[in-house]
Amino acid sequence: MVPVSEYVRVERGTKASRIFAVLATLGVVALIALPWWGTAGWMRLIAECAYYVALAQLWNLLAGYAGLVSVGQQAFVGLGGYALFYLTEQMNMNVYVAVLLAGPFAGLMAIPVSFAVFRLRGAYFAIGTWVVSEAFSLFASLILVLGAGSGLSLTVPILEQVSPDRDTRNALLYLMTLAVSLFVVGVVYLLLRSRHGLALTAIRDSEPASASLGVNTFRTKFIIFVATAACTGLVGALIFLQKLRISPEAAFSVNDWTVVVIFMVVIGGIGTIEGPFIGMLIYIVLRELLANYGTYYLILLGVIAIVIMLKAPSGIWGWVIQRYNVQLFPVGRRLVPAPFKDSSKRSEKE
Repeated sequence: MVPVSEYVRVERGTKASRIFAVLATLGVVALIALPWWGTAGWMRLIAECAYYVALAQLWNLLAGYAGLVSVGQQAFVGLGGYALFYLTEQMNMNVYVAVLLAGPFAGLMAIPVSFAVFRLRGAYFAIGTWVVSEAFSLFASLILVLGAGSGLSLTVPILEQVSPDRDTRNALLYLMTLAVSLFVVGVVYLLLRSRHGLALTAIRDSEPASASLGVNTFRTKFIIFVATAACTGLVGALIFLQKLRISPEAAFSVNDWTVVVIFMVVIGGIGTIEGPFIGMLIYIVLRELLANYGTYYLILLGVIAIVIMLKAPSGIWGWVIQRYNVQLFPVGRRLVPAPFKDSSKRSEKE
């Protein structure tokens, strides 16, 4: 009997993914070097793209794999931002330490939130997360030490902790945002390639079936919910460190931090790592080209979303996978023919 490994082998990567890995590495190196060859405007735009990619990847992990369609992720953006302002202004903490602690704080706050919203299912879960976010916004507007409804601004001494020089400070904030975005993408990719990723894929395909196979669906969803909240809080701290000012309306804005992110993921391809990148590029390009048209710009975004959802329900990259079977971030396993061996030796084994 000839073992199956004589004829086939298990692979993760593809030729397209290996070529993409080389090109992506060169692109990342170019982006890291941007402060030395680009302008401040380009750094602000790329930094915005970076934190939108991070938020989209986190929401995609939550909704596209764990099946937790949240409309309240802006709660953790706001919690991370307010944690940064409180720790630096009220606790006199170093700004770098405050940024690092903002993420765990948001994750800690997600624990009691999860026990409340996990009792809900489907659309009720989505509405519940939005209500929780509105409650956080209301609390922030009532707490005087957080600036109440008028919000807070970072002081000059806090900004000088990043760097006394403005150009250097802008470059450091850009590199920090780029690093966090790469960290989030890397964590999501490695997670999906692990056994926990198999559990998430099983939950996405059929939660009852995955539970019958031994997957602890509650524990898996709980870990993903808390982990995405912590990473979202970290991104939120960086966002408002760049904006220099925070208020309840800006920190807990459903339009800025959830609706736009959902648009990116749904348009690009939910349940894929490549999808949020494509959705982010489409959103940024349309915004830059059509922002001067006011409400017509928003109407066009809605029309594009409806058309793509009707023509390609799995998103642009989902359509590419179905049509051409191309994966740039392969997270599954596939069987490929083994390298040809001497037929005489193979026949002897048979």
